[in-house]
Amino acid sequence: MLVPTRFTVLGSGSGGNASFLETDQTRILIDAGLSGRQIRLRLAQLGRTPETLDGILLTHEHSDHIQGLKAICKKLNIPIYCNRLTADELRFRLKIDLNICQFVTGETFEIGNMIIENFAVPHDAQDPVGFHIKTPDGGIGILTDLGQTTRLVLERVRGVKALLIEANYDLKRLQEDTRRPWSIKQRIMSRHGHLSNRDTAEAIENLANEKLENIVLCHLSSDCNTPELARQSITDKLVKLGIENTKITLSNQDEPTETLFIDNFFLEG
Repeated sequence: MLVPTRFTVLGSGSGGNASFLETDQTRILIDAGLSGRQIRLRLAQLGRTPETLDGILLTHEHSDHIQGLKAICKKLNIPIYCNRLTADELRFRLKIDLNICQFVTGETFEIGNMIIENFAVPHDAQDPVGFHIKTPDGGIGILTDLGQTTRLVLERVRGVKALLIEANYDLKRLQEDTRRPWSIKQRIMSRHGHLSNRDTAEAIENLANEKLENIVLCHLSSDCNTPELARQSITDKLVKLGIENTKITLSNQDEPTETLFIDNFFLEG
């Protein structure tokens, strides 16, 4: 019996981001921004352990994407896939021996039976990237932290079956937020900051087609967004486009999403 590709967001938000992708032959983490303990606990909910991982893919070096690396990799020789500037930051911050498999931004490489295309994204990190991960069952786009969806970004993830994309903030809520100084708001709204619900909806308008069967919204701000606002922005856009069969899933900080089966996109359980 063929086993379909499976994708689960273990947790996503300002406190930490990590996702798990598994084919019939290969298991990887995409970012490791939860604590080592939480990564282990949430993998256990899927019947998996860090010891079974074939690699960890990193989008960039911000702490909410790498904070679990030290705990996981201190005793395990898991390959960490990242570009040179991200690798330099890891070595400087973590100060432990790491099994780093360095890739060049823009190039394609393989982990098991996954073919991974990486590409530059605009964000205020050293050399942040997104991914188009090609599996035997179809492609998955990874756009976690970016201030805008450039033409390059859109072209790199066009045609994927599933898209993980951030919907960080609602513009009105961010502008009215009294806890953040204006300088921080400017950073978030900048071209190297984060995507608003409106930005994400516009990206979906460019990408939506019969192949895009599932959209997973990630990195929602707990202060300046709500799951309802984020979902409605994307739903309204899909309705306007006359697209009815694309499923929207909301990730959150505290628990994994339901497991997506890339084969036919039915949900576990």
